[in-house]
Amino acid sequence: MGIIDTYRRVLRNGPLTRLLLGEFVSSIGDWLYLVALLVVVWDISQDPLVLGIVGAARILPYIVLSIPAGIVADRFDRRMVLLTTDIIRGLIMLLIAGVVFAGLPVILVVILAVVATCFSAFFSPAIGAYLPSLVKDESELGPANSAWASLDNLAFFIGPAFGALLLSLGSLGFAFLLNAATFGFVALMLLRLPSGRASQKAAPASADASGAVPDPAPADTRSAREIYRPILRPLSGLAVLNMAAGFVFGGLGVLTVVLAVDVFQVGEAGTGLLNSAIGVGGVIGAVVAGALVLRRRLGPPLLVGTVLMMVGLIVLGGVGSFNIALVAIALASFAALLLEIISTTLLQRVVPDEVRGRTIGIIETTSVAAYSAGSFVIPVLGASQPTIVLAACGVLMLVAGVVSVVLLGRYAVQEPSIAPATRRIADVGLFAGLPPARLETAMRAATVRQAKHGDVIIRQGDEADYFYVIDEGRVAVTQTPADGGTPRMLREMGAGEVFGEIGLLSGVLRTATVTAATEVRLAALDKTTFLELVSAGSGLTYRLLDLHRGGLQAVEG
Repeated sequence: MGIIDTYRRVLRNGPLTRLLLGEFVSSIGDWLYLVALLVVVWDISQDPLVLGIVGAARILPYIVLSIPAGIVADRFDRRMVLLTTDIIRGLIMLLIAGVVFAGLPVILVVILAVVATCFSAFFSPAIGAYLPSLVKDESELGPANSAWASLDNLAFFIGPAFGALLLSLGSLGFAFLLNAATFGFVALMLLRLPSGRASQKAAPASADASGAVPDPAPADTRSAREIYRPILRPLSGLAVLNMAAGFVFGGLGVLTVVLAVDVFQVGEAGTGLLNSAIGVGGVIGAVVAGALVLRRRLGPPLLVGTVLMMVGLIVLGGVGSFNIALVAIALASFAALLLEIISTTLLQRVVPDEVRGRTIGIIETTSVAAYSAGSFVIPVLGASQPTIVLAACGVLMLVAGVVSVVLLGRYAVQEPSIAPATRRIADVGLFAGLPPARLETAMRAATVRQAKHGDVIIRQGDEADYFYVIDEGRVAVTQTPADGGTPRMLREMGAGEVFGEIGLLSGVLRTATVTAATEVRLAALDKTTFLELVSAGSGLTYRLLDLHRGGLQAVEG
């Protein structure tokens, strides 16, 4: 499937689109809120210590609460967790706005900001565990993560721009009101979405000696340790990669000031340009990742991402040109987003749904802790030796990437979620030469149907709606004369043969009846999917029609 087709499928997924739209608007409000918060605290307090406390308050709750938040996401409806925290954060924004308008002590703003961040810690585990339940299949999972990352990076531009506008108008209080409104918007979107409870996989019930069917067994009696045991190795690989990326980018975000002022001597304005380049690289990386996550093997893209990040960091520390530095930091950001989306998609595939929330919470905790460590260590060391420190960071990323791919092993290879019966579609001779991605799309969209001996699969005179490939069993094709005489047998068809195409291609009613001569299993493609498939092959439509004009037109196609 091409990247454009994949994103079209994502956009046609109504619940997923509503979630992404709501959270995009909310992200704009979050960035707007952050700009306004820091300015308000500084304007009122003029105290760097208070500003430092607010900065720490953005990080510490994630370290302390991410794992409990993940447990909550696994035990309760994930949609309701998102809805509840969004509503509470919206109310807190209203309180902060009231404090600002009333000119109350700044300590109230700090306390409310800390409380809001505590509830924000529940966001990543909940949405990371909820999003996979909204995709139709795994082929949408990576592009959905890519779309979310792209929108989040776009919000990084829009939110601060709104903040700057409000600052110029002297309306800081309205910034918090506007953020409260964005929380209200996402809450309305969430109200229209399906439940997001962790999957409940009940064991099939069987009758006892008396013939009664007992109550279903518990959803999953395994302990968390038993669930985690077989996936500890790939999880360790993902954790190593996320911690390394968090450490490096935590430091890079602070080091941009040193680079702009001391190394490239472009002043404080250069810090803004470096951060803008990070945003541009992130948006491009998120979009490109949407194509790469469709690959069956994700190990090579992970390695490529770490190599590109290493190159970007080494060039950033070794060049004297600020313009080249902008390109280098954008390349590093591009690679970082690439790694983030691929690792997130792998995490969602590797981890069972019932423990996905707490797993994301654990990864979040370790990543944020590494981010905090990098924010402290890298600027301290890089202030005197930026070239060596950035080169060391690049090598660290490469080593982390290699270790991650080795630990992931077979888990870095996506096994197509295609039913065995639908694989018959790829074996149809008429489809030979079609692009493999198109065939895979068709196989994913196909449904498997069972028919008992004597069941009518297609009835003469009905509207054509499906194309069929026989996986097992045999069918009988009969046709009733126009004058209503006795139906005559045309032929029998077996495994690997197809029927149902001529009506779809020519728009006529079914010209024959197809009945199961034995128990039959079929792969079925609906009309839209079938026509999209045949349109991918030059001249395929005409070859199919010519085949039937050549004497098989009685076999309803």
